[in-house]
Amino acid sequence: MTGFTNSGFENDEPVKPKPGFEPDTASLREKVILNPAEKWRILKNIGIISLAFMVQFTAFQGTANLQSSINATDGLGTISLSSIYAALVVSCIFLPTLIIRKLTVKWTLVFSMLCYAPYIAFQLFPRFYTLVPAGILVGLGAAPMWASKATYLTQVGQVYAKITEQAIDAIIVRFFGFFFLAWQTAELWGNLISSLVLSSGAHGSGGSSDNSSIISEEDLQYCGANFCVHGSNGHSNLERPPDHEIFEISMIYLSCIIAAVAIIAFFLDPLKRYGEKRKGSQSAQELSGMELLSATFRQMKKPNQQLLIPITVFIGMEQAFIGADFTQAYVSCALGIHQIGFVMICFGVVNAICSILFGSVMKYIGRTPIIVLGAIVHFTLITIELFWRPSPDNPLIFYAMSGLWGVGDAVWQTQINGLYGLLFRRNKEAAFSNYRLWESAGFVIAYAYATTLCARMKLYILLAVLTLGCIGYVIVEILYRRKQRKIKKQEKAEAAEKEKEAAAAKAAAESNVNGTPEVEETDDELDDLEEDIVVTHF
Repeated sequence: MTGFTNSGFENDEPVKPKPGFEPDTASLREKVILNPAEKWRILKNIGIISLAFMVQFTAFQGTANLQSSINATDGLGTISLSSIYAALVVSCIFLPTLIIRKLTVKWTLVFSMLCYAPYIAFQLFPRFYTLVPAGILVGLGAAPMWASKATYLTQVGQVYAKITEQAIDAIIVRFFGFFFLAWQTAELWGNLISSLVLSSGAHGSGGSSDNSSIISEEDLQYCGANFCVHGSNGHSNLERPPDHEIFEISMIYLSCIIAAVAIIAFFLDPLKRYGEKRKGSQSAQELSGMELLSATFRQMKKPNQQLLIPITVFIGMEQAFIGADFTQAYVSCALGIHQIGFVMICFGVVNAICSILFGSVMKYIGRTPIIVLGAIVHFTLITIELFWRPSPDNPLIFYAMSGLWGVGDAVWQTQINGLYGLLFRRNKEAAFSNYRLWESAGFVIAYAYATTLCARMKLYILLAVLTLGCIGYVIVEILYRRKQRKIKKQEKAEAAEKEKEAAAAKAAAESNVNGTPEVEETDDELDDLEEDIVVTHF
């Protein structure tokens, strides 16, 4: 062999970056260039997505609230609801991140919302082999739908905050508050439709609200906390309405589903306009199917996520209770099926008003006082319902209980959703998939024992889960505030260091001695989108 051989580099290997090292890719990522007037278009999109969900859930909430009463035979209605949330749990684990990356947020919403149509249609032919499979389809579509909605609101909230130079957490909570204002009015419209149809027919006795002469004292003593599904056969107030009334309600609801899908498809701007799948961003990375499927599992390993699981499970359980147990054990049992809608309208209206109110008030008083209010309201209501004996002679109490439950639910829906958006901004799809997963687990747990436990035991379980959830939330809040204080302390130290450049070395040494470590921004609370938004003024 001829020539010169340099053996000085024989055993050199490429140097791998240290674990956790991320190169600075900010200069390589595609920028989102917007002008200040874009804020009005963002508000339009918030309105569109809120309107679509309101129309969609006018149909679904109205149908769901009637299930435990109109399909009470063999627990069909409750079992079909349970199948929805059982499928939703599985869907949350495997589908949202995968489908959103493949279809984008907008078209995930469109196809997911269509999954609700068969469940509404099969109310005309309620059997285990029709409603249960249709319920599973709803559950499979619901997780991507809710994750898409939350991702859309959070991402446009970040853009809006950048344009208007406002705090991101306040904007995100405000957008969620407006969304839940519209979404909760679905309770009003859905229940109004069902109640007007049922009250005008024979089942509603021509719209008469006087039930005191219909229900016997013997039946009344088994209402409220004493109500047990397995002992309610033959109850005079729990008979299924005529088929022609069910047909009329189902056709109206089916039209609502089709209208909601059309609103999203034709009027909602794609999230690509606000940075979805921009070149070089995390959302544009081509990941394998297994990597996408594992995103939800990786999210579960985070301490904040684990601490928020109990309160998220409670949110599902309390919604299941008001929608199935309260309507059956208290309203249907004492007032009649045709009064369910009117009582639940009160829940929906109060919930909607409080959703927008809490979203706006949060920037003045903070998140904690609002959550304390929600905890007090639910602790009080659950305790009262343990001892209250419902009677048709005092119908206003039913409306008061329903309305106050709406106050508590509005707290959890706006504040906990906003908290997820704040803590996990970079991993929005996985975070909101976890939210929907654990909320759905709460529904499944509640529906699983719905036909076996009496109302009193269900209330005790709610109390226990709420207590555990509040403890978890308090720990999360303490950890978050402690971190924010460290960040502010670090920022002040850096500002002082710039003013005293001559004493920089001494200041750094004192900082180490005093034990003030540098606080690194986690990958959860920092989204590269915030660095890529460019606001032009022309």
